[in-house]
Amino acid sequence: MSAPIAIVGAGSIGTSWAIVFARGGHPVSVYDPDPGRLTAATTEIRGRLQALSEAGLLSEPASTIAARVKMQEELAESLAGAVHIQECAPERLELKRELLATIDTIAEPDAVIGSSSSALTISETANHLRDRERCLVAHPANPPHLLPVVELVPAPFTSAQVTERTSALLTAVGMTPVLIRQEIDGFVYNRLQGAVLREAYCLVRDGVIGVDDLDRVVRDGLGRRWAVIGPFETADLNTRGGIVEHARRMGPAYQRMGAQRGQNDPWDDELVAKVAAQRRALLPLEDWDERVAWRDRQLIAQEQARRRAAPR
Repeated sequence: MSAPIAIVGAGSIGTSWAIVFARGGHPVSVYDPDPGRLTAATTEIRGRLQALSEAGLLSEPASTIAARVKMQEELAESLAGAVHIQECAPERLELKRELLATIDTIAEPDAVIGSSSSALTISETANHLRDRERCLVAHPANPPHLLPVVELVPAPFTSAQVTERTSALLTAVGMTPVLIRQEIDGFVYNRLQGAVLREAYCLVRDGVIGVDDLDRVVRDGLGRRWAVIGPFETADLNTRGGIVEHARRMGPAYQRMGAQRGQNDPWDDELVAKVAAQRRALLPLEDWDERVAWRDRQLIAQEQARRRAAPR
């Protein structure tokens, strides 16, 4: 039997995490101080699993997976035996500090404590704990049962073994853990999301575009491409010669755009060389044409799926 998992907080993130771990074969205990929230969470989990089942995305019956999830009204009972605890409390500093202190006192000595924080670092929320070395941020995209990326953000005091254990566990249940090497406000996911949203607000404010048309630019352009490849690979594949050539051609324009918003972050030669070296390690230039053709096939497959799903 797979190791027990505890979820602390039965909101939208907590219920989605419960699906992730139960789908991966783990018994899951979900705690929330509100009995009404536990009742609602049971219904939500069953509904979400049924939707996955109807889409052919489960390897077991939805009822089998749902049966692995148990609701608990007592925190101590929920944490008993758990090897990994995923804290999913609201994003309030003092609340998280108090809750993590309680968890640290009750949890099994070798249990990892992951926080689903969206911006608060584990140095802020767990620096006062007795066993703080077992704590780290495990920030998912929302909802994690549909979006697999998870940012692992250890503090300087977090044990390297804890980070490795968490990465292995999340990989085993079908997630995509990425290591954030420095604690930074908002981590990476929300900083990228925030950068796009800030510019979107500015463009609407300045009368450049309307809200619906801006969403169309992302939905029918950037979003489709980013569903296949990220921004660095996009730039790499958009220009023959790769990302160095892209930076040569487009870097000055992007610098002007940034300066218009008061952001002076030019892509200097050293930075471009650093990025290019990592891209070339992933994709030698002699394989560039083949990768471009692969990207195009993925975009074609997306369009086929959209047309199949479109109402007739």
